[in-house]
Amino acid sequence: MHLYRRLEKNDFVGIEELFRAFFASIPYEWYTNNDIARYEGYYASVVYSYFTALGLEVTVEDSSSHGRLDMAVEFNDNVYLFEFKVVELAGEGAAMAQLRGRGYADKYRHLGRPIHLVAVEFSKESRNVVAFETARA
Repeated sequence: MHLYRRLEKNDFVGIEELFRAFFASIPYEWYTNNDIARYEGYYASVVYSYFTALGLEVTVEDSSSHGRLDMAVEFNDNVYLFEFKVVELAGEGAAMAQLRGRGYADKYRHLGRPIHLVAVEFSKESRNVVAFETARA
């Protein structure tokens, strides 16, 4: 099923499955002779491209008084706040801890919409999603 349809249903299990399949489909040759898989920005750029290709309203490096969120998506009267981490560099659970600890949802509360925190952790070794956690803010 398409990412757009999964977002319409807030099907986070399906979105995780889609992300895993998408990253698994990137040929290993694209990683040879470079260390791009070490960088959070690589993974964030791929996800950003996926969402913007659907014509969704996406804000990246969204600054607030608490810090800078990796990506915000407003869709279907919902707000999705994404934080991406490379687990070998940041540690397990760091993405959700940052989403909660820095209160990124505070900036969006005035909208009166459901806010979803989406923490996605990647591994530079497997070059794929190794943790995908969601919570309502």
